[in-house]
Amino acid sequence: MTKEELEVNLAALKLLEAETGIKHENFKQQVQDTEKKLEDVNKPELTPLQFDKIQEAVEEGVGNFSFDEQDNYDKEFGMEYDGKVYLESIDLTCSHELVEKIVEEVYKLFTEAEDDNSELNTQTVAEKVI
Repeated sequence: MTKEELEVNLAALKLLEAETGIKHENFKQQVQDTEKKLEDVNKPELTPLQFDKIQEAVEEGVGNFSFDEQDNYDKEFGMEYDGKVYLESIDLTCSHELVEKIVEEVYKLFTEAEDDNSELNTQTVAEKVI
């Protein structure tokens, strides 16, 4: 092949590469969108107002937690060469209490639905007895 033929061939290959790359990215995005839709298909839908209520409930739950109590933390101190003391690490020891406060507030927003499977199981058991 001549230099000109190779240059034309290279240009054509680069063009094909660019086109297939764009198509590949489009397909990749479509796959991600479809996976997200599939993941969300059984989720209950909430209005923006309901999302706001949930956010307020979480804020209320966090607000009701006492972050000021020193007993809620495991602290580790360190000392530098010049004698300065510093806080090396801090760990929230009662995170379950924080979670409980948040969950309590969020639970106040909803009523619990009956499990759909319980009817099915009861019906199946009743049919077996008959």
